[in-house]
Amino acid sequence: MNKTEIPDSFPSDPTEVYSLAIDGMGGDGAPEVVVAGLAVAAERHRGIKVLLIGDEASLRPLLAKYPKAAAICTVWHTDVSISMDMKPTSALRLRQSSMRLAMDAVASGRAQGVVSAGNSGAMLALAKIVIKTLPGISRPAMAAISPTIKGDVVMLDLGANVACDSRNLVEFAVMGEAFAKSVLGLPAPTIGLLNIGSEELKGDEKLRVAAETLRESPLGAQFHGFVEGHDITAGTTDVVVTDGFTGNVALKTGEGVLKMATTLLRRVFQNGLLAKIGYLLVRPGLERMKEWLDPRRYNGAVFVGLNGVVVKSHGGTDAEGFAAAVDVAMDMVTHGFNDSIRDRLSHMGALVSRQQVVVEGREPAASAS
Repeated sequence: MNKTEIPDSFPSDPTEVYSLAIDGMGGDGAPEVVVAGLAVAAERHRGIKVLLIGDEASLRPLLAKYPKAAAICTVWHTDVSISMDMKPTSALRLRQSSMRLAMDAVASGRAQGVVSAGNSGAMLALAKIVIKTLPGISRPAMAAISPTIKGDVVMLDLGANVACDSRNLVEFAVMGEAFAKSVLGLPAPTIGLLNIGSEELKGDEKLRVAAETLRESPLGAQFHGFVEGHDITAGTTDVVVTDGFTGNVALKTGEGVLKMATTLLRRVFQNGLLAKIGYLLVRPGLERMKEWLDPRRYNGAVFVGLNGVVVKSHGGTDAEGFAAAVDVAMDMVTHGFNDSIRDRLSHMGALVSRQQVVVEGREPAASAS
């Protein structure tokens, strides 16, 4: 990791390393949602040490209210925060903001990961500049977990990169596989490239080159091939790889369909006495389905490909949702997520470079005899 100098105001022993740096002021419900979420997380992760960054006058009364959170937190005071509507360029100038100090803590090695429910654009910009990308990764991506009829699926990119080339897609596959191992606990996650058809000739050149690269790579046995939109919710593969434009559209479409289905079900069961009786009969099953599809379970999008763990919580989440984002970050820290990416890239670097030469229309250089 490229070490960065941390400000003199660091609140404790400079040799102490924290599990996570938490932006205490990010999100619609901050700081109470953040502190309440940490109280939930404290019960799930024994030995967790949190550097909680924000306005001490606001945080101290909340920590008194949630003693389980207080037991794991060290407060780093700053009264500067980044608003949800602030432009990334403006956010970059606030060097004492709670989000920036959290990034500084990771970049300096004082924390192993960062979690924030704050401004997404500002968070990505700060992460790129302060924490920086891993060697061998051209662009970070946003990854998240979604439900399927078989279990869960990892999707990336979900909006960090609108346009991607074949190399980016291969890197996303490497990062998605490591993410599925760390967070879903899968020993050999299967990988699919999102396309307009499953046939090998479908899609544009970048997709076909990325597919060829993955088939020839150490991930070849896990590469399923092309998948279509319906394969996402069908759980055809454990990881779905696409560009940020397509991934974001797919994500928002899925969220919209889920809301529509929920609304229609509510209308059906409110339509007369027989419908209400029917609801009482199927209510246990509907409650289980509601729990399974609860968006709080899937809170915690990850900026993968950075020189540290960076997790973005939804800005409007509650305490349980924020705790889920902390769960994701801790899984990645505990299971050495970035080490897995480095290992894969060390075996794939030459192959990716060769395929990039081919797609750009140049002949690979002859090796020295």
